[in-house]
Amino acid sequence: MRLRHKQSFGSIYLLAVLGLTVFAIGGGCNNGDSPATGGGEKPASGGRQFVTVGTAPAGGAFAPVGNAIANVVDANKGDLNWVVSPQGTKGTQENIRKLEAGEIEFGMANAGITYFATRGEGAWEKPHEVRAVATLAPNIGVFVTTANSGITKIADLKGKRVVLGPAGAGFDYFLKPLLEAHGVSYDDITVLNGTYFTAGDMIADGKADAAFMGGAIPIPAVTQLCSSQDVVFVKLDENAPEKLKQYPFYFTVPVKADAYSDLKEDFVGINCGNMHLITHANVDEDLVYNFTKIMYENREQVAEKHPAGKALNPKNAAGDTGTPFHPGAIKFYKEAGIWPESENHASN
Repeated sequence: MRLRHKQSFGSIYLLAVLGLTVFAIGGGCNNGDSPATGGGEKPASGGRQFVTVGTAPAGGAFAPVGNAIANVVDANKGDLNWVVSPQGTKGTQENIRKLEAGEIEFGMANAGITYFATRGEGAWEKPHEVRAVATLAPNIGVFVTTANSGITKIADLKGKRVVLGPAGAGFDYFLKPLLEAHGVSYDDITVLNGTYFTAGDMIADGKADAAFMGGAIPIPAVTQLCSSQDVVFVKLDENAPEKLKQYPFYFTVPVKADAYSDLKEDFVGINCGNMHLITHANVDEDLVYNFTKIMYENREQVAEKHPAGKALNPKNAAGDTGTPFHPGAIKFYKEAGIWPESENHASN
């Protein structure tokens, strides 16, 4: 079940003597094939609660921000008998599945992918009952290439080898509409897969012509690539945002020239779904409330660990990206006076 606690050695021994099999100590019996249920259960009196935050592969901002959130909440939990820890994952899609299976309590996610998961659209066979906890930094997407590729605009990607994120990460949910807004389909390019750092290595080694990278600025893998290559930032078409306005998670974001050493002038990136922290509808309301409260009230410590933590602020934290918020998070944001009552936020 969702709230996990230690069982005493004596209890386990007694069960063994009685010939019973003890399954899934600390995680419940859910095998991951069926939706999680009963997340409102609380541990026995005095039991320790294990609270896990699913993160993402290295190279983007999700992993360091997820680590920062978990570590800050754990350090400031006070009298709560919690052990809060991050868990490395493959990213948004795996985090959504782990939440559904009751294997984690919170997860870092891309709001563009979550948008489709909650609706059961695309490759999601059914709606997933994930809920938003906090809206974080924009996931500013950029296509990068090198000066000798001849690529200057997204339409130039046709016929090229392009790295579009790790296999199974779900980037196609927000990349297909973005490419289509520029007249490019997946059939027009050779799609390669890899993490952001792997993508940078593939470009440097001549195994790829360009790559999509996204996250809070600065994206570590882009910074690293700029240190070894003459990087070109591929420009968006001016009319692309208008073509994407049906989706709540796309919007343009200015990127200052000093963000990267190879960026010679201010640049317009596009938000491809905010980084946000999510949970499952079945996770206990008090748990989500307390986690949200500790995270938000200690947000400066999160920002000290990664610049993207600055997005955890009064104007942004409860921002609507198309995913309903969990009641525990809403309760805190209302108490803090930052819940946007005038907006059509879902409440469960």
